[in-house]
Amino acid sequence: MKVLRPFLLAVLMAGGVLYLTSMTRWDVGRWLRPIAQSGRIWSEPANAATTYSNDEQNNIDIYKASRDAVVNITSVVYRQDFFFRIFPEKGTGTGFIINPDGEILTNLHVVAENSGELSVTLSDKKVLKAKVLGFDKRNDLALIKISAGRKLPTLRLGDSDHLVVGQKVLAIGNPFTFEGTLTTGIVSSLGRNIETEERQLEGMIQTDAAINPGNSGGPLLDSHGNVIGINTAIYGQQGSIGIGFAMPVARAKAMLEEYQSSGKISRPTLGIQTVYVAGDLAEMLKLPVQGGLLIETVERGSAAEIAGLRGPTSRVRVGNYVLGVGGDLIMAVDEQPIQDNETLPRLLNKKRGGDTMVFSVFRDGRKANVRVKLGEAAQQF
Repeated sequence: MKVLRPFLLAVLMAGGVLYLTSMTRWDVGRWLRPIAQSGRIWSEPANAATTYSNDEQNNIDIYKASRDAVVNITSVVYRQDFFFRIFPEKGTGTGFIINPDGEILTNLHVVAENSGELSVTLSDKKVLKAKVLGFDKRNDLALIKISAGRKLPTLRLGDSDHLVVGQKVLAIGNPFTFEGTLTTGIVSSLGRNIETEERQLEGMIQTDAAINPGNSGGPLLDSHGNVIGINTAIYGQQGSIGIGFAMPVARAKAMLEEYQSSGKISRPTLGIQTVYVAGDLAEMLKLPVQGGLLIETVERGSAAEIAGLRGPTSRVRVGNYVLGVGGDLIMAVDEQPIQDNETLPRLLNKKRGGDTMVFSVFRDGRKANVRVKLGEAAQQF
């Protein structure tokens, strides 16, 4: 029996091999396939996506059309330390080309006042020296120029006077030196006033499109690729928290129109301080209920004093406030009704030194028109 056992085992093994290899659907791979597939823990679409949503395609088209007109700006200011040693301090920001000959819009704080060196890096990485043509300190805007030796791509300046909260916006810039970064969002609010270290900025566009250090001076675009604002400031010190601010492009247009017509950029001056009164408060002061800007002070020698605008003749206490009364109540300027504190600054921002504005005022119980030739503040850089 012991002799037959090995023989029987050999016959059984040979029979098993013969059976397996004679099967019509023999597939050794089916035994190994589970082992090969056991390491795959993800799934894939049947076909790779080749189409985009309408919104995605809009983002892609605008970026492709605008990217080459957005530039990186580097400024170097030479400062003195505690030991009277001179050292360079570098700052970076963004700008965008508005003219094929190389004129660029940006923020004034990007080019740095008293900058010793200013350079612009184009999208093709070419670095060029730049010079400041002019600036508007009140609106933190600057116009600079490069000479590229060729025509350059440009962006179109759109309409910031008819924006609505909720409309889509796109920002392109160089946050933290990451060049050509695109972010998207909406107009979150309009007419915001903010305080920066250097100045107060009025009538700003608020957006939740991510704006970070390095984005300053870059374009805020609408869904048609038109510039509606110049990205200027963020809320907070570390970076974007969904609250950024852009200067309306209408301010830049006013600056550019003046530069084109006169070769310089001036700041119009009026020389008054006002407070907005309306409704019950206006009625209490025996003024028209629709209200307006009540003049509180008139600067000596100012455009307002020369034109004959009148300040208060006495003062009264209203609650916790003391108001000057008896002066002119400005109810409209250039036939634009005064609706709040921002109406007059908004209209002034569209003017330049030497322009004339017509002030409709309530004076001594009746309405009168006063023509004011605006003064001009000297520009110093």
